[in-house]
Amino acid sequence: MGLLDTKVAMVTSSTRGIGFACAQTLARNGAKVYFAVRRLDAGQELADALKAEGCEAEVVFFDADQPDTFRSSVEEVVTKEGRIDILVNNYGGTDVKHDHDLLHTTSADFMKIVEGNLRSVYDTCQRAVESMVLTGGGSIVNIGSMASCSGDLGSTAYACAKAGVDMLTQYTALQYGKQNIRCNCVRPGLIVTPQNEAKVPQALKDIFLSNIEVNRYGCPDDIAAMCVYLGSDESAYFTGQIVTVDGGMNSHVPTVAQFRAMASRTW
Repeated sequence: MGLLDTKVAMVTSSTRGIGFACAQTLARNGAKVYFAVRRLDAGQELADALKAEGCEAEVVFFDADQPDTFRSSVEEVVTKEGRIDILVNNYGGTDVKHDHDLLHTTSADFMKIVEGNLRSVYDTCQRAVESMVLTGGGSIVNIGSMASCSGDLGSTAYACAKAGVDMLTQYTALQYGKQNIRCNCVRPGLIVTPQNEAKVPQALKDIFLSNIEVNRYGCPDDIAAMCVYLGSDESAYFTGQIVTVDGGMNSHVPTVAQFRAMASRTW
């Protein structure tokens, strides 16, 4: 018996990285998982591989550049299954060429990035909640970002959008908790994937590792494990929370790494 037996789940942007790990792990724990993806061929290939393991997996179309697919992807799952029990909103991304500081990010670029990151969560949440109200409840897991925790030198639009995801999570949890609908947000720390490892400079890895409280970077399975818990009945009393999965990096003052290098606890 899996933790998620009989549950129907959908994971957006799930052909690689965190999204794929979430979809795969949900399926291996008993859920029937829908890959909500732009590349249907890639999604189908992954779904078929899970089916070969004895899992249940299907594909629906979701494209961050086509806002009408935000609701329609959930609608397709509900039409086929009669319900959706778990929604994992994994899609997120920025445009490093256009998302800078306040004076160097145009309002058009700002709104495009916000729409992709925030509206994609709002619309899918809205349609999922409509169904969950009728079927007795469910669990929504929004994948957030550490970018929403504090100010930085760039990625202004992305950070603002992810801060919106944080608040949308709490509002959804409050407004529909009495109808047995839970909503939580997971903020990943530095997650190194096969796709991004070569792109992450060693200097950046070193900075992160010096501040992480365990002896490794994060991996997609770390986030997937949290999503399984939040989607399962094991977390029935857990809602409205912003959960940081970062190896403890943001649980301490920002000067720890420097003082550790000095072999000092203080100045």
